[in-house]
Amino acid sequence: GINPARMSADSAAAGDAALAESYMAHPAYSDEYVESVRPTHVSPQKLHQHVGLRTIQVFRYLFDKATGYTPAGTMTEAQWLRRMIFLETVAGCPGMVAGMLRHLKSLRSMSRDRGWIHTLLEEAENERMHLITFLQLRQPGPAFRAMVIVAQGVFFNAYFLAYLLSPRTCHAFVGFLEEEAVKTYTHALEEIDAGRLWKDTPAPPVAVQYWGLKQGATMRDLILAVRADEACHAHVNHTLSQLNPSTDANPFATGASQLP
Repeated sequence: GINPARMSADSAAAGDAALAESYMAHPAYSDEYVESVRPTHVSPQKLHQHVGLRTIQVFRYLFDKATGYTPAGTMTEAQWLRRMIFLETVAGCPGMVAGMLRHLKSLRSMSRDRGWIHTLLEEAENERMHLITFLQLRQPGPAFRAMVIVAQGVFFNAYFLAYLLSPRTCHAFVGFLEEEAVKTYTHALEEIDAGRLWKDTPAPPVAVQYWGLKQGATMRDLILAVRADEACHAHVNHTLSQLNPSTDANPFATGASQLP
């Protein structure tokens, strides 16, 4: 199973000082748990779920075409990293936007938030740490960075407006987005196990520190942890999409296990 883990700046500084950073609470996974994660799918029942799913299906189709994604086992490590880095620059936005909007609503309404803010911000930081980790393996060039700026500008504002209109649709959207991420990282693991990707490549030190990986951890260990994170995010957002955002409390405690 998974147990809550909080890594402090003091403990991080005990390692490489250059990597020291204070992290928000996030799950720590057992070896048995990360190996057991598999792609899942929530069947849409309500209109907001159907809208979220159809939107993700369109996004996935366009993103696959843009990144040259193929299940045929012909993608290089550079292509995989390009796809993962771009995906994580987008995936880190929804939690921050939703958390920010709920924070501002709490301020102007002078009322409590019912516990949603921290879970949303934890998700945003977790996705950012995926990005920071993958950047240790590849540094994008100016053209890629320009595309990220444009994509962030469009996606952030679109999600901002959409969340004002229908938070439940937005959480369903993210739930289905994370389902697709689990599929992608499962495919990456299959490529690693087939010896076509990152053969015996060590995980970056920042990953060992952040996820508490064992010494000598490899890229396979890293991708297992990232896939587990994405499965958590899918479960959390599908759960939130079924709640009333104005009256229901967040059922996920800070840093708590996010999967049943």
